[in-house]
Amino acid sequence: MLNHYETVFIATPVLSENQMKEAVQKFKKVITENNGEIVHEENWGLKKLAYPIQKKSTGFYYLIEFKGPGDLIEKLEVQYRRDERIIRFLTFKMDKFAVEYAEKKRKQKESVNIKEE
Repeated sequence: MLNHYETVFIATPVLSENQMKEAVQKFKKVITENNGEIVHEENWGLKKLAYPIQKKSTGFYYLIEFKGPGDLIEKLEVQYRRDERIIRFLTFKMDKFAVEYAEKKRKQKESVNIKEE
């Protein structure tokens, strides 16, 4: 039985676009190589932090929604902790209501994008 998760990580603002892409690829690979399946991802870009972390006031935010076995989370979070590019991360298990809400939100966004085109 695969659980549904959402993980958000914040990378240091000094990264180039390529370095940020490399970091994203690395964490997506950790998920897929450990029997996880990526459902959705969003690059939230450079945002101001609520409070300074490691003397930085901004960071690159990235969200990945995925399905996977429970032991995947520890493997993913070990990789976050070992990576000096990552200044914060949060992973949480989504219940069925959170999953439905996320799907609804994506559909709304898609219909807005279609109207704008």
